[in-house]
Amino acid sequence: MEADAVFKALADPGRRRLLDMLHERAGLTLGELCEGLDMRRQSVSQHIEMLEAANLVTSVRDGRRKLHYLNAVPLHQIQTRWIWKFEEPRLAALAMIKQHAEESAMPESSIPDYVYTTYIHATAEQVWHALTDADLTAKFWGHAQVSEWSVGSRVEHVRADGSGIADAAGTVMVVDPPRRLVFGFGFGETLDDPTAEESVVTFDIEPFHDIVKLTVTHTNLASPADRDSIGQGWPTVFANLKTLLETGDVLPTAPWEFHAEDRAAQMARRG
Repeated sequence: MEADAVFKALADPGRRRLLDMLHERAGLTLGELCEGLDMRRQSVSQHIEMLEAANLVTSVRDGRRKLHYLNAVPLHQIQTRWIWKFEEPRLAALAMIKQHAEESAMPESSIPDYVYTTYIHATAEQVWHALTDADLTAKFWGHAQVSEWSVGSRVEHVRADGSGIADAAGTVMVVDPPRRLVFGFGFGETLDDPTAEESVVTFDIEPFHDIVKLTVTHTNLASPADRDSIGQGWPTVFANLKTLLETGDVLPTAPWEFHAEDRAAQMARRG
């Protein structure tokens, strides 16, 4: 998306307020967005259309409802192009994107807690291989995704330090290479509890001209605190995956450092 469209969309205070609302709470309907603004429904709808045209807002159909999500990818691009180059490198390395975004391919009865989309200059097959290869996931994720990648098989999020310890695990639900991968994701005290309900992670891979549109959907999170935690983790993992596939290298700030802190915080919260 052209930066001009993004800057134009951000120029209006009402549209900025809509983005603030979607940052505070993902998945709002048009009616819920109207409640937060002293503005006619038609005007709010027009503002949403402009934000969607700038790729700052995306929507998901839930039956007869249309749910709206913030998409921070264009903001990330502006930050990279117009902000980071004027800052000290150490500050740029600490900057992170936290957002809710893009459409979900989950069933209508399963409204996503978190959606994130990025665009990668690679083939769908390369992206699929990166998501399912233990060595590559260890490089960009910091944990190896180990599985036979067949429906019903176990997938483990194994530390890359050679210890063999799995900090998260789940069950593979959908394997449709190179388009869709779905698996359960549990960690902490729920890791080996058969009665615990797993959260569900979905990767959708769509060829888009000479690039790939990659969307992760995370559903059935236990609490808002968990959503905040993965809201920091997924953008970092995707940024590292994108950099690895496009340059052959990874970012200087490793995503597993954030994840380790997230898990520690979650364990502390759960007692």
